[in-house]
Amino acid sequence: MPPVELRKQALAILCLPHLDDKIAHTLAMKDALIGFEIEVDPQAELSAPQGVILPARPERPTWVNHTQVARRSPKTWVGRAALIHAIAHIEFNAVNLALDAIWRFANMPRRYYVDWLQVAVEEALHFSLLRAHLQSMHRLAPSAEDVPPQGWDYGDFPAHGGLWQMCERTSQDVVARMALVPRTMEARGLDATPLIQAKLRQIGTADALAACGILDIILRDEIGHVAIGNRWYAWTCEREGLDPVAHYAVLTQRHEAPRMKPPFNRTARFDAGFSEAEMAWLDAQA
Repeated sequence: MPPVELRKQALAILCLPHLDDKIAHTLAMKDALIGFEIEVDPQAELSAPQGVILPARPERPTWVNHTQVARRSPKTWVGRAALIHAIAHIEFNAVNLALDAIWRFANMPRRYYVDWLQVAVEEALHFSLLRAHLQSMHRLAPSAEDVPPQGWDYGDFPAHGGLWQMCERTSQDVVARMALVPRTMEARGLDATPLIQAKLRQIGTADALAACGILDIILRDEIGHVAIGNRWYAWTCEREGLDPVAHYAVLTQRHEAPRMKPPFNRTARFDAGFSEAEMAWLDAQA
């Protein structure tokens, strides 16, 4: 078989509506790259198939405005299931975001495309871990009215598309994409994850503690993902003669990025490559 071109394959996977197909094909790309069965053509000019709305989505979950997503207490079983579902939805969207970063932006170094393939694969693994946990929660639950006998699965709760909206806003500008998706939208997870873990540890049930373990893996990997965003934001700024801190302020206004709110996980953000100047800017905006 001839080698598969990575960017073309990423676009093809982004067009897959079936959940299991998308995750399986994403994970398979990593194996193909290791086996030298994938090549990268940075110069290829690609476009989405006519009539296809990206990303192709599974029939469920129902997508709603973020203001319509019900807030539930994680002290209840259904509340914890909704929380795990929300995080799984973020990870599934992150798979789509990484695939989009691969196919959409031409004329980047090979390392850029390989980096985002790594992100896509790890996000697919995160989603798989969270989905398996969601599916198994009912086995740990005592008999209770709010626990369905068949358990829960991805798609059982409504979800919103905030992450993908920023992807669409930055579709014509790789500098803006690197600035506002990995190092803004996704970097919020570095701040939020320890707070979520603290609540789950306080609850202390077996499912809550198991979720904390999964979140440990996700936080570790997300530091690397944000670092990739920081690396390529700095690289694109240097290529275009832009000051990273000053231009970031311009981009947040131009694309109406959400304001980052403290507390910031400073250790994780520094590990992910944020500079003192960038953190000072965030502190000043809070």
